[in-house]
Amino acid sequence: MKRLHVHIAVNDIQQSIGFYSALFAAQPAVVKPDYAKWMLDDPRVNLAISTRGREPGLDHLGIQVENAGELNEVYARLREAGGNIIEQGETACCYAKSEKSWIDDPAGIAWETFLTTGESTTYGDGTGENGARVAHEKQGACSVSEASPSRPASACC
Repeated sequence: MKRLHVHIAVNDIQQSIGFYSALFAAQPAVVKPDYAKWMLDDPRVNLAISTRGREPGLDHLGIQVENAGELNEVYARLREAGGNIIEQGETACCYAKSEKSWIDDPAGIAWETFLTTGESTTYGDGTGENGARVAHEKQGACSVSEASPSRPASACC
């Protein structure tokens, strides 16, 4: 079963954890100094927040799948939707190991499709995700250059 993924860049991780915990009446499943994630069933969503985004607000949306068959199904939908697909492949990001691809929708919102394959002890350096963002920037759909020195252009999930 697939799950909607939403990643929000925040300024204050503790304040945001308090807000989203109250909103969803649930504590996060993962809490790190710069990151938190809720795996909710009602609504069925993987909500992640981090202080690693470019600007506070919506960073990207995505579809998380539970197995390789679902991942192939979603990848086929990406090809059908059109646009430039950035195949990131295997990566470590957001304290997890994943297989993922990226595409921008017609409004320029980045969409991530991914299968989580395990845990990672580090957030990840964002190398693969940055590469996807740079590729999107070249298309004019996503601006990595808006990152400030205190907020690196890395908010993978």
